[in-house]
Amino acid sequence: MNNKIDGFDNLDRAGRATGTIARHPREAVYLLLGLGIALSWTLLAVMALRGAELRVPGSGAPGDFLMRMLPDLPLPAFLDRFFMLCLTPAPFGSFALETFFALTLMWVLMSVAMMLPSAAPMIRIYCEIADTARLKGEPVVHPLVLVGGYLSAWLAASILFSGLSLAVQVASAGQPGAPLAGLAGGVALGIAGLYQFSSLKQACLKKCRNPFSILFARWSAKPSRIFKLGLEQGIWCLGCCWALMLVMFAVGIMNLFWMALIALFTLVEKQGTKRLPTRLAGAILLVWAVVLLVSSA
Repeated sequence: MNNKIDGFDNLDRAGRATGTIARHPREAVYLLLGLGIALSWTLLAVMALRGAELRVPGSGAPGDFLMRMLPDLPLPAFLDRFFMLCLTPAPFGSFALETFFALTLMWVLMSVAMMLPSAAPMIRIYCEIADTARLKGEPVVHPLVLVGGYLSAWLAASILFSGLSLAVQVASAGQPGAPLAGLAGGVALGIAGLYQFSSLKQACLKKCRNPFSILFARWSAKPSRIFKLGLEQGIWCLGCCWALMLVMFAVGIMNLFWMALIALFTLVEKQGTKRLPTRLAGAILLVWAVVLLVSSA
């Protein structure tokens, strides 16, 4: 009888499935995170399509012509409203709370799409340690608590990026989400490039590259501590990548090509052990910043 209870054989099909997920949550967590990343990219792609449709031909971002050739997708009213709030310029001198919340959600989607894939190794390692602890009969905190802590750091960052986006919208009311030109774009790229050479960047990157030692040393069966652990890992990730997110202001916030490029670079940078990719990216950004500043002088 005990074996049946332990194996959930006494439950119906739905109960057995739920019990299996509770006992072995790794596959469910991977599936949920994968769906979240895919959904974020899908929503961002549709938003980029809407942005291309709104911009005047010849004045938008590279690839607008190709995006305008894609079929117009019918969307639910709430999604259209969300996209319009993100893409429509705010009136000069005004602060629209609804727009601020919409922009915050947009940056959360960008964070999930661009940064969560680079956190996959950390989540996988936690799941492996949790499986080992579970086999020993020790209590284990669900991996989603760790993920929640990690995303909380990016939620805070999204609020700050939202405020910056709103300021850019007000300053360039003609083309919301368009690339920053001249001095503003050069400064954004310069900050991002210089930060690639900073000691703080390297310290944060070191923490992101070695999640096992941190997770193993700080292991706990208390949800609050695991949430805090995820939050700290999110802060280290934010310390690595916040400056790279500034590049989006220089190339256009809804530039899907640069979103994918930064996401790929972040994944490669965190998985490697050499400083060359980090320094090379910094050098490219600095040269780009100088060219932009000189051309706008």
